[in-house]
Amino acid sequence: MFLGVDGGGTKTAFCLLDESGQVRARATAASSYYFSHGIDLVGRVLAEGVAKVCETAGIAPSDIDYAFFALPGYGESPGDLPVLDAIPRGVLGHDRYSCDNDMVCGWAGSLAAADGINVISGTGSMTYGERLGKGARVGGWGELFGDEGSAYWIAVRGLEAFSRMSDGRMPEGPLVGILRGHLKPVTDLDMIDIVYNRWRGDRGKIAALSRLVNEAAAAGDAAAAAILARAGEELALLVDTTREQLRFGPDETVPVSYSGGTFTSTGVLESFTKALSSRYDGYELRRPLYEPVIGAALYAAKLSGNPLSHRAQNALLSTSVFPAAGEDH
Repeated sequence: MFLGVDGGGTKTAFCLLDESGQVRARATAASSYYFSHGIDLVGRVLAEGVAKVCETAGIAPSDIDYAFFALPGYGESPGDLPVLDAIPRGVLGHDRYSCDNDMVCGWAGSLAAADGINVISGTGSMTYGERLGKGARVGGWGELFGDEGSAYWIAVRGLEAFSRMSDGRMPEGPLVGILRGHLKPVTDLDMIDIVYNRWRGDRGKIAALSRLVNEAAAAGDAAAAAILARAGEELALLVDTTREQLRFGPDETVPVSYSGGTFTSTGVLESFTKALSSRYDGYELRRPLYEPVIGAALYAAKLSGNPLSHRAQNALLSTSVFPAAGEDH
């Protein structure tokens, strides 16, 4: 039994996988992004999710052979690492687990842990890739001065466009009506109260507005379409920088895949694909094989010394229902 945990800015996913490639249980809990709510949040979320998957599978935590916990923000505050590394022990009751940043399971799932680069774009954004045993991360600096091309980044620029349209600094497009219809402000200035006071700047709630930017672009809003196009270009830049850091040769094929809900946007995916091909001829864009939480479970099996066989992985592929562009992250 191998447990994979994919922590994200909006939710935390749990998956229990056996050695034959059968998913034995799944569960979802709240976000485990703790920077805004305190590190104790991580323990509460993990305890809830592990209890759910164990109950569904009819096992005890002690029956889990190995677990991999992919946690948002892991490694970004070095002083927190001892606490984060210890939390799963209290949840599982044993030491058969590892922790790392959630970027790892996005890569492990999308490319089945093979050499290449995965770009993650959900609530936040970053890339992670490996080549010949060396790993590299680019991006993921957080919403205040990073996370370019993420759902949060798109949403903030959508709100900025709304404010400009409302003031008359920009021609009004469908975005204004769509945001008004969804958020129902008494006046346009009421948007300040909604985002800052009622939501208290909640990352997940703000990031969810990216869907409305997509809707506006589909309705012909030029400003919204430009935001999505820029998002795709920023994500391609993350990938290209990762390729350089991993020192792929000039004639080397570089497998690239993606994960995260932002890629459900046609505008973002098309722009990303175009920008990627313009930067380097050797990119091979691949549809993700497995969703990140499955990648976390596969990585748990690999870390245990008992990686799933090709037969088990093929069985998993035949039964897994993978969303068009991955889970929200």
